[in-house]
Amino acid sequence: MTPLHQPVGIFDAGIGSYAIVERVRAHFPQQDILYLADRASFPYGAKTPAELLDAVGAATRYLLGQGCAAVILASNAPSIVVWEALRAEVDAPIIGVFPPVGDALAASSSKQVAVLGVKSMVTSQAMHDYVARERQDAGEVALINASPLVDLVENFAFLRDPDGTQQAVGRFMAELLQAEPHIDVMTLSSTHLPWLRPFFERAAPRVAFLDPADSVLDQLRPYNTSGAGITRCVATETAALTLTDFNAALAALGSPLRATLTTSP
Repeated sequence: MTPLHQPVGIFDAGIGSYAIVERVRAHFPQQDILYLADRASFPYGAKTPAELLDAVGAATRYLLGQGCAAVILASNAPSIVVWEALRAEVDAPIIGVFPPVGDALAASSSKQVAVLGVKSMVTSQAMHDYVARERQDAGEVALINASPLVDLVENFAFLRDPDGTQQAVGRFMAELLQAEPHIDVMTLSSTHLPWLRPFFERAAPRVAFLDPADSVLDQLRPYNTSGAGITRCVATETAALTLTDFNAALAALGSPLRATLTTSP
């Protein structure tokens, strides 16, 4: 197997971060990438802050042990809740993914926006503090638990049952907009949710949806290196979230990648 040259490590608890892998590959074609789908840790959104730090710390140390020069924590929830603590534990560049609250407010006509994310993030004090800093009294920001929609991606329903997925997203958006009718911009602040963007846009065509991954590329630029442009994928698994199913999802997405199994982290 060809050695990777100063790869960038990219990880979260499943298929969600593959979108960021694609973005990094497109913008930095010579960058070597090691992609970890730590499905044994799914879901991040149900973990306490201490559990989150344990999970992402183990994944980060695994990637650094494989020679990664920088690591992208490709999940909004741990980026908000434990990124600072992780940086204190690890002596290496750690790039997080954060909800673009300021961009959402700037794009909003009503100055009423929403952050869609997993429960552990939107209910955390860290998230409330982050919103207070980013909002700067420029509008209203609703924090919305979208954890049920994450499962539509992780169990691959969005690929296997698009009609059922559309119905689920439609119900979610109808209830949200009935409760918050003036919201006109939403951030898809779980790495899983951008996979559902077409479903969101069909369900709520008057709402603009922002992808937090856009800021990652600028943060990565100082650590970009010229390798052979290799992307390698490894994954953990559980009895319910198998390597076989994960590789079937990669194939359904048109990806040439196939993951190999790792028992670490």
